[in-house]
Amino acid sequence: APADRDLDRYLDHLRVERRLAANTVESYARDLGRLAAFARTVGAPVTGVSRAQLEAFVRQLLSDGLAPRSAARAVASTRGLYRYLVREGRIAASPAEDLHGGRPWPSLPRYLSPDEVDRLIEQPDPATPLGERDRTMLEVLYATGLRVSELVALKAADINVSGGYLTTTGKGGKQRLVPLGDRAAAAVRRYQQHARPQLAKPGSPPRLFLNGRGGALSRVGFWKILKGHVRRAGLRADISPHALRHS
Repeated sequence: APADRDLDRYLDHLRVERRLAANTVESYARDLGRLAAFARTVGAPVTGVSRAQLEAFVRQLLSDGLAPRSAARAVASTRGLYRYLVREGRIAASPAEDLHGGRPWPSLPRYLSPDEVDRLIEQPDPATPLGERDRTMLEVLYATGLRVSELVALKAADINVSGGYLTTTGKGGKQRLVPLGDRAAAAVRRYQQHARPQLAKPGSPPRLFLNGRGGALSRVGFWKILKGHVRRAGLRADISPHALRHS
């Protein structure tokens, strides 16, 4: 089959042109054999596998019990094959660009213990407007499990402090009511009274959380803020907003 010929040519390229050791080429052959078998199950040639299908391939490797390190190597082999196929003109673009393995998706994401959450929330200094903003964002994120995109998109009008809930628009434009909890509601009330008026400028957007220049805070901006507080709290560096969502 043409797909098998593509794999054979790539392995020859590794053996002859890249001069990889025989056992390394064997590892590549084993990994790409898994890819070829997966392509057959989804009814596509190796050259016609989509990005979404490759992500399913990685999930299958992990759910089949492959060690994360072995899965990561299989993904690296897959990326190398598609880069080769692009160079050879067999495909226009690689569906495996930036594909990652070795993260066991089927298991639960990392989450924080209540003690770790407290340490994180205590990092921002509420005596400064930005510190009070950061502490409020962490309180709201922990209390509600909002996605970061939902958190930064919140408007002041979306929060009902006295009722203890907020309204958010999630994926697919679906609106939902989310309970806020007393602690987060109190943090929002304080922030709206003290810090937000100091951050706001003429022409500031109606967003609840503003950046230091009075503009809309972006997801990337929040991510940088979170990383700084995670570091100062002495927590593992790979804590993500998603981990807070699961906490």
